[in-house]
Amino acid sequence: MDYQRVIDRIDDAIVNRPGRIILAFLALTAVFTLGLGNISTAAGTSQFTTGLPAEEAFDEVQTDFNPPFSTDTGSTQLIQSHPNVLSKPALVRMLTAQERLNGRPSLRVTSTSSAAGIVARQLDPSARTPAEQREAVEDATPGQIDAAVRRAAAENERFASIVSDDFNRRSSSASATIGIVDHEIPAGLSTGSGQGGSSPLTPLQERSKFVVESVGGGITVFGSGIIANEFSSVITDSLLIVVPAAVILITLFLIVAYRDLVDLLLGVSALAMTIIWTFGFMGLAGIAFSQMLIAVPPLLLAVGIDFGIHAINRYREETITGKSISESMRITTDQLIVAFFIVTGTTVIGFASNFTSSLPPIQDFGLVAAIGIVFTFLIFGIFLPALKTWVDYRREDYPIPTFSTTPLGSEDSKLSGVLRIGVSISDVAPVAFLLIVLVGTAGAGYYATGVDTSFAQEDFLPPEDNPDWIMDLPEPFRPNDYTVTETTNFLEDKFSSTQSSSATIYVEGPMEKDYALESIHKANQNPPDSFVSSDREAQPTSILSVIQQRAERDEEFARLVARNDLNDNGVPDDDLGEIYDYLLASDSRDRALEYMTADRRSARVVYTVKSDAEQSVVTNDARAVADDYQMTAIATGQIVVFQAVSDVILESALVSLAVALAGATLFLLFAYRLFEGAASLGAANIVPIVMTVTLVAASMRFFDIPFNAITATILAITIGLGIDYSVHVTHRFADEREMNDLNTALDRTVRGTGGALLGSMVTTVSGIGVLALALFPAIGQFGILTGLSIFYAFVASVFVLPSVLVIWDRFFGPDHADTDTGTGPAPRPELGPEPATGTPNPDVDIDSEDD
Repeated sequence: MDYQRVIDRIDDAIVNRPGRIILAFLALTAVFTLGLGNISTAAGTSQFTTGLPAEEAFDEVQTDFNPPFSTDTGSTQLIQSHPNVLSKPALVRMLTAQERLNGRPSLRVTSTSSAAGIVARQLDPSARTPAEQREAVEDATPGQIDAAVRRAAAENERFASIVSDDFNRRSSSASATIGIVDHEIPAGLSTGSGQGGSSPLTPLQERSKFVVESVGGGITVFGSGIIANEFSSVITDSLLIVVPAAVILITLFLIVAYRDLVDLLLGVSALAMTIIWTFGFMGLAGIAFSQMLIAVPPLLLAVGIDFGIHAINRYREETITGKSISESMRITTDQLIVAFFIVTGTTVIGFASNFTSSLPPIQDFGLVAAIGIVFTFLIFGIFLPALKTWVDYRREDYPIPTFSTTPLGSEDSKLSGVLRIGVSISDVAPVAFLLIVLVGTAGAGYYATGVDTSFAQEDFLPPEDNPDWIMDLPEPFRPNDYTVTETTNFLEDKFSSTQSSSATIYVEGPMEKDYALESIHKANQNPPDSFVSSDREAQPTSILSVIQQRAERDEEFARLVARNDLNDNGVPDDDLGEIYDYLLASDSRDRALEYMTADRRSARVVYTVKSDAEQSVVTNDARAVADDYQMTAIATGQIVVFQAVSDVILESALVSLAVALAGATLFLLFAYRLFEGAASLGAANIVPIVMTVTLVAASMRFFDIPFNAITATILAITIGLGIDYSVHVTHRFADEREMNDLNTALDRTVRGTGGALLGSMVTTVSGIGVLALALFPAIGQFGILTGLSIFYAFVASVFVLPSVLVIWDRFFGPDHADTDTGTGPAPRPELGPEPATGTPNPDVDIDSEDD
């Protein structure tokens, strides 16, 4: 394949017809700009759970049984906090809030309930509406209210579940309570296990907040709509903080790297074009912007900054020797287009390896990042050189100021001495140094095997309290006042007994069969350690417990149960249809239908688990219990679903790492065989990448950062970004080695390419490091890890790779080329014809007739 002919045509277009290239790229930018208005958002945990068996079972449970207090079933919670929410003033406020909500047709309220309503019914059994209940409380004395509270606690089993753990029956007091408002909502409301995304409850609950605020009394509106709204808002707020901070830091370091205003503007323009193309593609392709995709812009900036600095720095290396504009740019693009292509190919492989994940957000991340890298290659490999050529030709005709044309890492600079440390080591003891590095890398790899995996809603929530400096930012950068985390923590603190962790077993089978209830009973014997139990027996809530509770207060029903309990163990095992008929005809019907479907073909059994039990342990135990059922049984519930996602995340991380490493290795072997005639250079190129990946994984354990929905992609990304650095060094070395001895080739490589890499590393680490400012933890962790991966890649490429190349040269260098390929490296074709020095080609002008 004569790839050089393609490169020569690109070179020729860049130096002779830059105007046409500029106009073409600007036209494409206009097209992609149209897609920016079509970008939507997706947020929360629900986007990660689609399609998992445990999640599908949980959806069926939510749909079939509609458990109380579910935040995805059209309900809004009214959380009241007060020194005593059972005092007369507090009860009146809660009932007033219910009354006002019920009186707003736009809120589509179908019913309301609360502890205040239960107390009011004790005072006046005929009080049905919130208004009647409020009047009953207002007419009662404090003593009557206290007595009514005590009766409610004794007679109504639901009362205890909606008052806080500190409820004192003797003093008739509690510090918090939960009221429930049910809304009529459009069909098709998601009832998934996760939170986030869009919800038809959002506008209802946002309007409810204004109504409740008019009542006062420490009542907070909470529900899935509020959560969905904050999940989406946190994306926008994070971008408003992260993007400007990244722009400021990147600009500052680019000023140092370019040291020329015009070159700085060219580089920044190319970066902006890359972001516009990528986001525009998302809009045109209908890909929603999620929390994971917040990491894409910094990643593209990382690669774009690297490409930009390399292009300008390499061009300057030639111009300071006195070469013409066209000759310097031809040499630059002739070399860098190949390097950029290799980097792009391996980086795309690294990002695209995320397609192996079964989680859609991770797949979307891989697609968008891979497409973005291709755009980066086109913009910085073709557009930026053309724009730089066109501007420098204009500089010959117009007084455009030039501040600096000196490349980074020039021979006499102090920076050059630092960059040559790796070369110095490779001169003295390359083998010994590499052995030390390999032993250290192996140790880091062993240490990294202890990295945890997690998936939790908290990863997507903003912190309960943002730092003061963030809240002091001016508009529009100041984030919203988020309440979800604070409210969630409040519920866990105040209602721990009713908000306790649980695992659900979804049972499918004929519930009228004689063995159905016995199957549930037997599965409760000798429960696993993570399950709450008494006398070696679990006490789950199920249709069996509803039957037993009914029997305790209904003598007729108790006799019916006893007649059909053949083995006298308290569990009926005959004529179950008759028992269900009685139960469903009583006032226990609604309670029964929470645990058994009306067609009696499925049931759910809810086990309380220990609050300190680990998610993975609970999941394994729940699956073991499900296996003990005689009917088909599936372990599910939020804990089980989230653990299933965690398992997929770990699998995704490992599979994508293997695919990325294998794919990148094969691509490098092919690319170096094609471009340099030495496939073994690809193997040498991989050594610093393995080192970088290992150090990143070890750093995750050291900093206690788990693999989660966001960081699961980091190892594959490390390969993509790390190869960027090592490819530039290796490819430059190969070019230099054809014309120079080993030491000179390494020296020129490290001073030239190493200087550009240093500028790129400092700039991108700073730019990506601002992700730590994002308003939810997982993105901050991702920013830290990505910054570390770039730093490690730089260190490995500049200080370790020279020793690898020295050893490679001993076995496969120009003197041993036949060993590697059988043919030796093909001679590099001569560059194409040059226009006369200092005489611009007439076709160069962007305004010329040809352009």
